[in-house]
Amino acid sequence: MVKEGIVLGHKVSYRKIKVDKAKVDLIAKLPPPQSVKEVRGFLGHAGFYRRFIKDFSKIARPLTNLLSKDAHFQFDDACLHAFHALKEKLTTAFIVSAPIWDLPFEIMCDASNDTLGAVLGQRVAKQFYIIYYASRTMNDAQCNYATTEKELLAVIFAIEKFRPYLLLSKEGCENTVADHLSRLNSDYVENMHDSPLRDEFPDEQLFAITQMGEP
Repeated sequence: MVKEGIVLGHKVSYRKIKVDKAKVDLIAKLPPPQSVKEVRGFLGHAGFYRRFIKDFSKIARPLTNLLSKDAHFQFDDACLHAFHALKEKLTTAFIVSAPIWDLPFEIMCDASNDTLGAVLGQRVAKQFYIIYYASRTMNDAQCNYATTEKELLAVIFAIEKFRPYLLLSKEGCENTVADHLSRLNSDYVENMHDSPLRDEFPDEQLFAITQMGEP
């Protein structure tokens, strides 16, 4: 029986997920970028394993700044430090755990001046196992948010990012909430049969979660 194997660039075994060492070794040998195209290429390769790297967006911020529109390309010391830091993080990447679907998930969120971070994990025998690191940079408007607003934005980011893990599907016989709701008396439900069918879909923006700053 095969106990581990390479699946979509990841070395997968029972309850464990690792980076593919062969791919990481190739990234580690890359020289410092000399153009915006090379920066974008490096971030694309490194970003493939960003789930293994805590604060990926925060570390990579000097490099992502070079991708901004009309930005002057200057690979300075901050960029070089970020470049080597990401390569070091990749070569010493954590082994993350595969999810155990019978256990509850926990998320931890944080926000700095210009980046958001979140961690998805599970607690087994009182020990916390990391499943996924996630992070992203904030736009200019979000950088002006108050500290409390940034923390709330991090929560929203984490919920949206880890939604497939947090909202699980259930078989009909196990979905007691839906089963109970189906037995409630509702004037709306009773009148549904008399309403004509509508072909158009509701506006997706009605279901979007947004974070608004103070006017």
